[in-house]
Amino acid sequence: MTPVALLEINDLHVSFSTADGVVQAVRGLSLSVDAGKTLGIVGESGSGKSVSTQTITGLTRGALISGEALFEGRDLLAMSQKQLRSVRGNKIGMIFQDPLSSLHPYYRVGWQIVEMIRAHDKETSKAAARTRAIDLLRLVGIPQPETRIDDFPHQFSGGMRQRAMIAMAMALNPILLIADEPTTALDVTVQAQVLQVMKRLQDEFGTAIVLITHDLGVIAEFADDVVVMYAGAAMEKAPRREIFVANHHPYTEGLLFSLPAYGGERRRLNPIPGQPPSLINLPNGCKFNPRCAYAFDQCRSEEPPLTQVGADPRHLSSCWLSHTMAQRVELRAKMLSGVPVSSESAG
Repeated sequence: MTPVALLEINDLHVSFSTADGVVQAVRGLSLSVDAGKTLGIVGESGSGKSVSTQTITGLTRGALISGEALFEGRDLLAMSQKQLRSVRGNKIGMIFQDPLSSLHPYYRVGWQIVEMIRAHDKETSKAAARTRAIDLLRLVGIPQPETRIDDFPHQFSGGMRQRAMIAMAMALNPILLIADEPTTALDVTVQAQVLQVMKRLQDEFGTAIVLITHDLGVIAEFADDVVVMYAGAAMEKAPRREIFVANHHPYTEGLLFSLPAYGGERRRLNPIPGQPPSLINLPNGCKFNPRCAYAFDQCRSEEPPLTQVGADPRHLSSCWLSHTMAQRVELRAKMLSGVPVSSESAG
């Protein structure tokens, strides 16, 4: 019997009505996260990474939403705000991109952690919650937590603020942690420290993590499975190893080849040409086709479904190129040598 995923999102659509038209922020996203595992969601800005997770936790009010998000068998999208508040913080912790805007500047860091604990556990006294907050700050590596607990957010460095956010997110030992670009704007050493804190907490408590990032280096180090998003939809899904050594979708390939050291010797950056499309006026066919060096006629007229690549049923790609990996590797080699792609050679 196949084990049930901790979180399973099925055919999620999220759109926003604006004066300029309907923004199709998320289009038919499906994914799953198992207990104790890390799912990485990667893609350019505007690909729908953050909107998808904010939607399932009730943070996109006013959006037009369809689909389902099953968490422990219950549909988060069908819950009332009161029911969602009992889940957020208690069972689902969240770390946002900018801790300075997530922490209230007028209140001490410790007070904010204490209030979060007591909001979900009315029986916990202030003294007990404060002791718990000190323990959490120590756990995430804040030095002298007994005194730093009474500091204001501006008295913390960027890395310390992010650690404080992790402490707050983990205060009630949630079984799922959503980390929305938690290492953005941090230097590489602090970034590594923050990721190590998250990994240690995961190992200790068995927490599942959804890690949203545009940094493929973080994905390579931290994720078990990866979803590559573009224009509101999943372009490729696979275990981490396949994404880096046997990727199929041209968008995934483009992200990897834009890294300065990917593929061996250091070379000039090779960015993906063009810009992501407008989510109000999406192109016909595959949404990546205007930027794709492999695109042929079918790509411009029909949007490909997510289908299995190779022998691994976990590896899915939304692309009309051959799903036989040997043929895909051969086609990639021809493209890199300057041979143009035709529909006959691509299929």
